Amino acid sequence: MPLLRLIRWQNLLIIFLTQLLAWACVILPAADADTRLLLTTENFLILSLSTILIAAAGYIINDYFDIKIDMINRPHKMVLEKRIPIKSAIILHTVFNIFGLFLAVVLVRQGGRYSWLLLQLSCTLLLWFYSTHFKRQFVSGNVVVAMLTALTIITLIIYEPSLHAYVLRRPFIHTADGVMPNPVWVLGIYTFFAFMLTWMREIVKDMEDFKGDAEQGCVTMPIKWGLQRSVWFTQGLGVVALIPLINAGIKLLLERWWFLGSYTLLALVVPMVLWLLTLHKTATQQHYATASRRLKFIMVAGIVSLIIYYIEAHAQDRFGITVATEETVDGSRRTGI
Repeated sequence: MPLLRLIRWQNLLIIFLTQLLAWACVILPAADADTRLLLTTENFLILSLSTILIAAAGYIINDYFDIKIDMINRPHKMVLEKRIPIKSAIILHTVFNIFGLFLAVVLVRQGGRYSWLLLQLSCTLLLWFYSTHFKRQFVSGNVVVAMLTALTIITLIIYEPSLHAYVLRRPFIHTADGVMPNPVWVLGIYTFFAFMLTWMREIVKDMEDFKGDAEQGCVTMPIKWGLQRSVWFTQGLGVVALIPLINAGIKLLLERWWFLGSYTLLALVVPMVLWLLTLHKTATQQHYATASRRLKFIMVAGIVSLIIYYIEAHAQDRFGITVATEETVDGSRRTGI
């Protein structure tokens, strides 16, 4: 169906699954029985739909401004103008954004924090300016896309007040049932991983689109620095992404989280290392397209690890973090875990 191709339904599905697993496997289990969650099942679906609609609008407007480039790089994949009229696409873009913002308003009213709405408004504006300006500029376009991907998870942390008490806590929390990773740290690692891998993948996609971008006057990293230097930079980003990932895997093993620790090292670290070692092999459009797909598989493997986190925590009965309020000597109150 042309519309599904236009809005990149596979990417939207990944966004939904990422948020669903982060919510179901990390946020829900970390809540105490007496904690009243803002992100109930209904509210989570509202927030996720809002995210998906705004992302879909971003894909539409991106294709609108990329018609000439796509005619050079991937004419056989074009949907806009060939299958869907431009006017219809612009109307859909507007409707998706309005409805997505409306759903966010529903939640911020319940949470009583209208400042949260700035998150969706910022995403909407960033997606627009990415398509019109940032995409064709050196580095900034890649970073903007990486930020938007990271916000997929950060949105859940912001919209769930019960998580805010964990923000300044240590990575591992000792409970009556054992040692439990701090849920905000867990989501933070996934956020960092998503940010770095998206940044890397965007550079690789720029390598793939080198010819069309150059003809349209874009100043992407491969055009300004050349393919070889761009590969080296991407490999450097990969090393930076691996450091906290390896550290997390080792710490998990030391805390006897055997399955999650092993999965992190074998299913994420090892494929990442192999990917980095093979990135420089050839400089063809097909090679970079394959590298982009493989990196996407690694990102999906990262999402799957949330399920392993949930299963292992339940198997060891490690859930049960509670947030208590203690009174200090001066009569003020502070939150403790």
